[in-house]
Amino acid sequence: MRAGRRTVEVHRPGKVLFPAGADGEECTKGDLVAYYRSVAPFMLPQLRGRPLMLERHPDGVDGPRFMQKNTPGHYPEWITRTRVGKEDGTVLHTVCDDTATLVFLADQACLTFHRWLSRAGRADRPDLMIFDLDPSGDDFAAVREAARWLGDLLDEVRLPSALMTTGSRGLHVVVPLNGRHGFDEVRAFARDAAELLAAEHPEQLTTAARKKDRGERLYLDVQRNGYAQTAVAPFTVRARPGAPVAMPIGWDQLDDPGLGPRRWTVADALEQARTRPWSKTSGAGRALGPARRRLDALRA
Repeated sequence: MRAGRRTVEVHRPGKVLFPAGADGEECTKGDLVAYYRSVAPFMLPQLRGRPLMLERHPDGVDGPRFMQKNTPGHYPEWITRTRVGKEDGTVLHTVCDDTATLVFLADQACLTFHRWLSRAGRADRPDLMIFDLDPSGDDFAAVREAARWLGDLLDEVRLPSALMTTGSRGLHVVVPLNGRHGFDEVRAFARDAAELLAAEHPEQLTTAARKKDRGERLYLDVQRNGYAQTAVAPFTVRARPGAPVAMPIGWDQLDDPGLGPRRWTVADALEQARTRPWSKTSGAGRALGPARRRLDALRA
């Protein structure tokens, strides 16, 4: 298959990765590769320069799952790598900088791309902040409500934000940063914002990490805002029936009655991608200093 300036061999394109079921038609490896090639112009800006954790399902979603951090030695030399530190050494992560790499990884049955919130060369300085709105069940109405509250709070502290379906159960709210703050500072800000919202809506929201402490409340998860933590990348496929996709959406789409966390799949995601729903938040990220002062004033 031609992918940018390279030709990438696709092995066993007819292999079924997502069996047919009530949620949709079967999806083969060939379908997965074609999907990722088609969304490459939209997805690559969200991946470039970022260490990745790759979720691979060589035998399809009904087979074993492999979470791959280190880049195997047999990967082509033209695939970008980055070495980042960990507590007892280093990890040589794969970086997806071009269409050929995206197609190659899809051929390796990489269904889901989990990206770092920082970039190679500045691994300790995140340029994204993530709020994961995780409902206790499948109540998406609670997710919509929490997203509106969080969006209003971020507007009040003057931070731009963008929405994304996760392809699983909830939504991610993504805040672009300028990359000048450490993970501890970013996570502390996200935690304080989440705790402020939970205090204002104690019957609906919680920041309790333990499931047994949450009850039926929606969990405002900010734990992804830590060094070496990852979040599912925009446009990535999830290992769930029907091959749903984590899809960027506009804030106005939150009112769409047909919206759900698995609204888009590999069969129809390209149409939504072409609308460029994040175009209004694609500029330079913000500093946290002014927003921190405004948040502290609200918490006082």
